[in-house]
Amino acid sequence: MQADSRISDAAAPEILLVEDNHGDVLLARRAFKDAGAVSHLSVASSAEQALARLQGNEAQGGEAAPDMILLDLNLPGMSGHELLKFLKQDEELRRIPVMVLSSSSAPMDILKSYALYANGYLVKPAHAYDYIGLVAAMEQFWFEFAMLPTAPAMRPPS
Repeated sequence: MQADSRISDAAAPEILLVEDNHGDVLLARRAFKDAGAVSHLSVASSAEQALARLQGNEAQGGEAAPDMILLDLNLPGMSGHELLKFLKQDEELRRIPVMVLSSSSAPMDILKSYALYANGYLVKPAHAYDYIGLVAAMEQFWFEFAMLPTAPAMRPPS
């Protein structure tokens, strides 16, 4: 995927990968690079680390909230499902699209993720070239075609 001329480096989408497996982090970084991804990938190795980053958002003088979260389900401590539940119940964080990225294709994991308002469920590809295609398609959909909210707290109209 070629970088979209509408997206400058300063406005590059930020993706937070919540993943504890170092090998999977390396594979994801490589796939983003090889796909020519325009987004910036940052990593939290636990749900607690992700929460600390997310709760220190730009409204509180910290880092800007990410434009998307890629969430593994099998994390040490707080699980991916627990983090997803917290995110979608939080008025400031629920607007961030959360894509579950798991090695599990178990129907119960998929059902539970959508029941907790995941924006999508992706099974980690077995081959690097499939991962590159997944990254390219995901970036194209979310950052070229989908319309995302830009305000930190978007309340539905009354």
